[in-house]
Amino acid sequence: MPLLPDFRSLTRAQRNAFFASLAGWSLDAFDFFLFVFCLGAIGTEFHTDVKAVAEGIFLTLALRPVGALFFGWLAEKYGRRPILMVNVVSYSMVELASAFAPNLATLLALRALFGFAMGGEWGVGAALAMETLPARGRGLFSGLLQEGYVIGYLLASIVFAYLFVYIGWRGMFMVGAAPALLVLYIRTRVEESPAWVVGNAPRRASAAEIWSAVRNYFPTLIFLVVLMACFNAFSHGSQDLYPTFLQTQHRFSAQTTGNIAIVMNFGALIGGIFFGTLSEKIGRRRAITLAAGLALPMIPLWTYSTAPLMFALGAFLMQFMVQGAWGIVPAHLNELSPPAVRAILPGFAYQLGNLAMSKMGPWQAGLAETHGNDYALVLSVTLVVVAVALIAVTALGREAPAAELRVGGSTPGR
Repeated sequence: MPLLPDFRSLTRAQRNAFFASLAGWSLDAFDFFLFVFCLGAIGTEFHTDVKAVAEGIFLTLALRPVGALFFGWLAEKYGRRPILMVNVVSYSMVELASAFAPNLATLLALRALFGFAMGGEWGVGAALAMETLPARGRGLFSGLLQEGYVIGYLLASIVFAYLFVYIGWRGMFMVGAAPALLVLYIRTRVEESPAWVVGNAPRRASAAEIWSAVRNYFPTLIFLVVLMACFNAFSHGSQDLYPTFLQTQHRFSAQTTGNIAIVMNFGALIGGIFFGTLSEKIGRRRAITLAAGLALPMIPLWTYSTAPLMFALGAFLMQFMVQGAWGIVPAHLNELSPPAVRAILPGFAYQLGNLAMSKMGPWQAGLAETHGNDYALVLSVTLVVVAVALIAVTALGREAPAAELRVGGSTPGR
């Protein structure tokens, strides 16, 4: 894989924009997964079950489309860079506030606000990165960028495995305020997207013009929403309840669960880079289909092992495939999106797909609890259904690899 040569070919401005977008998405996911790891502990403190606490996952996912629409509109109007800074500060401060929630109702309300702030980050950050980077090697950079989600999960796994027993779930959320420091890097090192500058420097698009562009590309939006619903079911259906499955059904300790999650996320990270790069050679749709199809034979090892080592191997292989498919998403969505609404359409479609699958966590938890905490069965059936659905929807779409990413029809100065 031409990883080092592709990075060496980037200018300083391109590298800074990429790392800022990657860090923003990584730390966003880090804060999200801190909550996922703490479902059981929160339920214990507030004297309720995992299903009730898992409603926080639903609320986070449900508010993300609203955040994507709002922050995407601001990014089209005022630029990617300043709105990315607003996003990072917003989700960091809400994460900190979550540490002081006096009851479950307050915590759930804060998770909804977190979802609003989280919703804008992916679309704005991906637009900044994809518009700044050259077309050559976009699949590789897409894989790396999307795996910021995995890096965040990995960081949360490490914190949970080695700090949770000392600081508890409230301390975990305090640690989650650290991403606010990223704003200093963005403020001092990152330049605005050259595509946005060329497309919008002479005149700022009005809100009416932006919404008109969204309406004009409504069929594209609908397809992308369905595609992202399948993608989100694929990832959230395999990840969000997996730590709970290990702790509830197999009685693994926090450290063992965290260590398995660490191994799992290394698999996801490698898979995203591998399939993102592979998509440059075989195409976006074929790479997605291949990764989703290869997830199916991994299910028995992933859910029906007995020893921690085998669970770690199964989780590694499963997430290699799941996040392998996801590694193609930033490039694929930005290539399919019209220039005038690139900061809105990919992120909005992504988060509407999240909204469609936002009940996945509570639904899986409730179904498992009604079947004697048989999370293995629920996770297995979920993966079969969503993998097949993802393959079918992907096959119906189109792709535009190496498309020149512009804003408002203008050619960015690269």
